[in-house]
Amino acid sequence: MTQPTRLFDCIALQLERGGLEDMLAAKERGQWKKYSSAAVKEIVDHLSAGLLSLGAGPADMSIEGRDKIAVISKNRPEWIMLDLAVQQIGAVLVPVYPTIGVNDLEFIFNDAKVKLVFVNDEESFLKVHSIQGRVPSLQKIFTFEHVPNAEHWKTVNGLSSPEGIGQVRAIAEKIQYKDLATLIYTSGTTGTPKGVMLSHENILSNVMASTPCFPPGEHLRSLSFLPLNHIFERMVSYLYLFRGTSIYYAESLDTIGPNLLEVKPHMFTTVPRLLEKVYDKIMQKGNELTGIKRKLFFWAHELAERFEINTQQGAWYDFQLALANKLVFSKWREGLGNEIKCIVTGGAACQVRLIRIFTAAQIRIMEGYGLTETSPVIAVNRFEESNRKFGTVGPLIEGVEVKIAEDGEILCKGPNVMMGYYKRPDLTDEVIHDGWFSTGDIGMMVDNKFLKITDRKKELFKTSGGKYVAPLPIENRLKESLFIEQVLVVGPERKFVGALIVPSFPNVEDWCRKNSIPFTNKEEMIRHPKVIDLFKDLVESFNKYFNHVEQVKKFELLPNEWSVDTGEMTPKLSLKRKVIMEKYRDAIERIYA
Repeated sequence: MTQPTRLFDCIALQLERGGLEDMLAAKERGQWKKYSSAAVKEIVDHLSAGLLSLGAGPADMSIEGRDKIAVISKNRPEWIMLDLAVQQIGAVLVPVYPTIGVNDLEFIFNDAKVKLVFVNDEESFLKVHSIQGRVPSLQKIFTFEHVPNAEHWKTVNGLSSPEGIGQVRAIAEKIQYKDLATLIYTSGTTGTPKGVMLSHENILSNVMASTPCFPPGEHLRSLSFLPLNHIFERMVSYLYLFRGTSIYYAESLDTIGPNLLEVKPHMFTTVPRLLEKVYDKIMQKGNELTGIKRKLFFWAHELAERFEINTQQGAWYDFQLALANKLVFSKWREGLGNEIKCIVTGGAACQVRLIRIFTAAQIRIMEGYGLTETSPVIAVNRFEESNRKFGTVGPLIEGVEVKIAEDGEILCKGPNVMMGYYKRPDLTDEVIHDGWFSTGDIGMMVDNKFLKITDRKKELFKTSGGKYVAPLPIENRLKESLFIEQVLVVGPERKFVGALIVPSFPNVEDWCRKNSIPFTNKEEMIRHPKVIDLFKDLVESFNKYFNHVEQVKKFELLPNEWSVDTGEMTPKLSLKRKVIMEKYRDAIERIYA
């Protein structure tokens, strides 16, 4: 096959190379069910033909003319099969987060004029069913699971015919590199969702430029659990498909641990929040050890905290680290299935300390950076050590240019920059000037090679004294403490910087027991004078890293963790600052009282 020019070319490419027996795999009734490349091709073709018979297709091939087909589902093989089936008939897939609110769902469906929707289960079926009457374009709802009174997705395959398959091939041949491939509505921490238009060129150029950054090797396995609605997981999925890496889907976020042991993946993608949780679990286990085992664990951990890459640290350090890897870190790697080559993290800033410790334990963490609008990768730390640097998001990928504006904002240009916002040329013109996309992030180049993100432009704030404060580096530093689970720095137009802190309750409870501090619930625990003193000392110990203006002078401890379900986090697990500041207004007022 010549150079692929459409995302769905991945199937033909795999078959040309002999195909995989486990192109996609997921658990069905407790057993792993594998779909070979040939089986996926067959399902995708029949699904395409079935969609054509339902009247879905490219219409006049224009952006607005093409039929829009939505998907609201957890990660599963059917998600990818639907995506490829929709692409090869010139229609457009509109992925939607399962956790989306009904108002946003109605807005997206009407804005995109969604014609058909495929949903995961009864819950998402009922959500769509509740708005169906208010979405004139919506004709049918299909479900991946069997749901009472709903049409199962396999009925669409049943509508396929040999003539239909012939039609699919004829349409597929007409689809071009620069054609619209998908419409992704950004979760929008502000205002109504915006539809980001990404072409085959946008995503495929990103796939091809990112491929050399990954570990080499044939027949590798990956585990997928980050939502496919997010461009990060989706682009990496295409990367796996084009390079012939098998994709196994975790059953849920709660089963990642056991699924890692079953699949033994060579790589997976994650967001910092999940990496923090893995680390916290490891540290909790370390804290439960006693005697020599405990001493060994913390000796190894202390070595890892001093680790540097691309630096000679001496024969004695190397010898000790090798020993630590054999005695302690080998257990960490076993917990990840023992075959992990790398973990790619993105979506938010990751604590440097975590990357350092995991890398010392021979678990390579490749932090990258990008946005939905850039399909998404702009820069990423590579698999080989010479192209990785702690505290940065790595070198730019090939074909992507970056320049830093006068105010420090990162501007990006390349084939990965979106076609624009759907039906909103006004919003497109606000962010793209002469081909340069304004990312909204502040950053700098280090050693003329590595991109470093210092903050979000819109999150920088001024104190009442007129001094600028970047909250992100302060938050990431504070989260290095074992006792701090989540933190939000506050202080716009105030006299000083404050913080809302969600403690790491398992670790604080442990500390309370060791120090004979009685408590019956979380509320009581965080109000105990000794616990408050613990956090005062903690915050004070971190303040030495910041200049006077940035130091946290006062804080409030909160009894509940922030989550997607309770509305303080986006589906990709970054904090919704406005929501948190509104919800905890009383706590913020107490800081400044």
